[in-house]
Amino acid sequence: MGMVLKAEPMGEYDRRVVLLTKDRGKIAAFARGARRQGNRLSASTDLFAFGEFKLYPGKNSYTITDAVISNYFEGFRDRFNEAMYGMYFLEVMDYQTRENNDEREMLKLLYQSLRAVLHDAYDNRLVRVIFEIKTMALMGEFDRMLDENKYRPGTLYAVDYIVRQRVEELFKFSVEEEILKELVMISREEKKLRWNHEFKSEEMLAIID
Repeated sequence: MGMVLKAEPMGEYDRRVVLLTKDRGKIAAFARGARRQGNRLSASTDLFAFGEFKLYPGKNSYTITDAVISNYFEGFRDRFNEAMYGMYFLEVMDYQTRENNDEREMLKLLYQSLRAVLHDAYDNRLVRVIFEIKTMALMGEFDRMLDENKYRPGTLYAVDYIVRQRVEELFKFSVEEEILKELVMISREEKKLRWNHEFKSEEMLAIID
């Protein structure tokens, strides 16, 4: 079980993908002939494809022999803003996850965050903040000792909820604009401290956020 985080051409017809899997963490795999027209692995190795992948282990990587995709997240194909959020989530997960780790919680967070971005009921700025803070919390990187005199009580409650709550229950609340601004500030400050990395997709998000 996994999701395609990255996909790039290899050779004339092949494709190399990076998968975030439930049991084996982040792994690289090759899909032979996936760039040939009509190849059965073509759509299965597109970005965001989520499902069950059959892999054959090689010396240095895996080869995908079959895939049953349960969600292609097709909504990203014609919704540019949402696609930029989705690309950012993929990029963060590619940076944060590791091979042979138990990454099931990260995979669940990625899946639920992508669903939330495509749901019209959610403010995507809030979805992003939840994704970032929960990612840091799952990595054991988030500092919950926030200054109570600096932030509103509702902001502190929201942060505590995000950190403590199960992934499946994360996207079940909304906040006022002033609290959302404080949440964005907290997430940005924590990212500067914890993630020494520049994400390419953030440049586009800075325009639409």
